[in-house]
Amino acid sequence: MTGRPTPEAGAVRPRLPGQPGRPDVFTFGETMVALRGSGPLKLGGTLQVSVAGAESNVAIGLARLGHEVRWAGAVGADEAGQLVLRTLRAEGVDVCGAATDPEAPTGLLWSEPRLPDVTRVHYYRAGSAGSRLTADLIRGAFSADPPRVLHLTGITPSLSPTARRAAGQILPLARECGSLVCLDVNFRARLWTAAEAAAVLRTWVPFVDVLIASEDELPLCLPEGAGARPPLAAQAGLLLDLGVGEVVVKLGAAGATGFTRGGPLHRPAPSVRAVDAVGAGDAFVAGYLSALLDGEEPAGRLARGVTTGAFAVASAGDWEGAPTRAELGMLDAPPGTVVR
Repeated sequence: MTGRPTPEAGAVRPRLPGQPGRPDVFTFGETMVALRGSGPLKLGGTLQVSVAGAESNVAIGLARLGHEVRWAGAVGADEAGQLVLRTLRAEGVDVCGAATDPEAPTGLLWSEPRLPDVTRVHYYRAGSAGSRLTADLIRGAFSADPPRVLHLTGITPSLSPTARRAAGQILPLARECGSLVCLDVNFRARLWTAAEAAAVLRTWVPFVDVLIASEDELPLCLPEGAGARPPLAAQAGLLLDLGVGEVVVKLGAAGATGFTRGGPLHRPAPSVRAVDAVGAGDAFVAGYLSALLDGEEPAGRLARGVTTGAFAVASAGDWEGAPTRAELGMLDAPPGTVVR
């Protein structure tokens, strides 16, 4: 347990405003080339080429909303790595913290739609450049210009021991620099077990200001001895007692609920025609952090989060449907509206 003061309800970070010159958000992790099939891969067909990664999805979402975002990571010395960096630069993300690894390839994923609401995703990331992140790389990219917010996910520490050390070492540095820490649990069962994830994430919780998770991910962050899964509000209460300023639970089509010392607050998701749910959680995080950076209270943060999440669900791709700030109100337009 650290000695930091417990934030007041609805004010998770009084230190954010009034710090000109600092990047808004720093995030790091693996971004891969994404191949999206038009049908079952074994039947051939066409593939759409793009890039994807939870942290870079959030970075792009924030950049489109007008925030200054830096992404750090490693890509291979290959055409796929150039595509990753070119795409992030084109979306306004600062990649000065990126490195090229001449000894490992850029990671790859491909997805195939199997049913209207079911998509299979296959990863080829073992031994990739992105999995070989080092503490020196991340620490250098962070310290060059400490940000207002450090955003990290539970994916990065699952990639390799070196990536795990890099993520763990940046947390105390963020505390020293006065950066707010946002953790999106983003558990991936293909990369590590629930027990392995819990062992790491529990040690991170005392450094976290904003913890974001789905309902089934939240128990991974609870202290040992919490027992069989308590009610959601009780789980959030345990984390608030450990010093987390706000616990935000993503509930998919049901919206999201935030828990602070002031109590729970729920925001339903806008109703949209679902096209592709991939990337919706990352889009929610981008919207939530955007509103937080703007000084919005919890209700405003949740509102923007479910709005940006809805844009993602209504669009194909991991990040392609992320809205600009000017587009945030489009979901309120009557059906059939033509914007000129």
